[in-house]
Amino acid sequence: MSNQSIAELPVLQPEAVPCCPPVTSAQLSEADAVTMAAMFKALADPVRLRLFSKVASHPDGEACVCDIQDVGVAQPTVSHHLKKLREAGLLASERRGTWVYYRVEPGALAAMATLLGSSR
Repeated sequence: MSNQSIAELPVLQPEAVPCCPPVTSAQLSEADAVTMAAMFKALADPVRLRLFSKVASHPDGEACVCDIQDVGVAQPTVSHHLKKLREAGLLASERRGTWVYYRVEPGALAAMATLLGSSR
């Protein structure tokens, strides 16, 4: 069986919008804790954090993988880390020709900032 005949399954992403009040004002629900933990877990890796930073700080608001892959690991490893960031709901991607472009999911940074913010 060739790789071309295998259909790629869609990536299910958690909702990346402010989910909950700051942790100092209310307890998290189980669902909110799972969603937010996936985001923070994805960013807990130094390579993923660097890739996320490169996309988030790119002047055009999106970055071609060709512009962000210089993080000290091989290209297949970069692709693996970018997939993990997409699965966590932090990045969105779009294929244009042979390149893939990434952008930060709307609300992802706001969700994390809201959770870590203080209501006091």
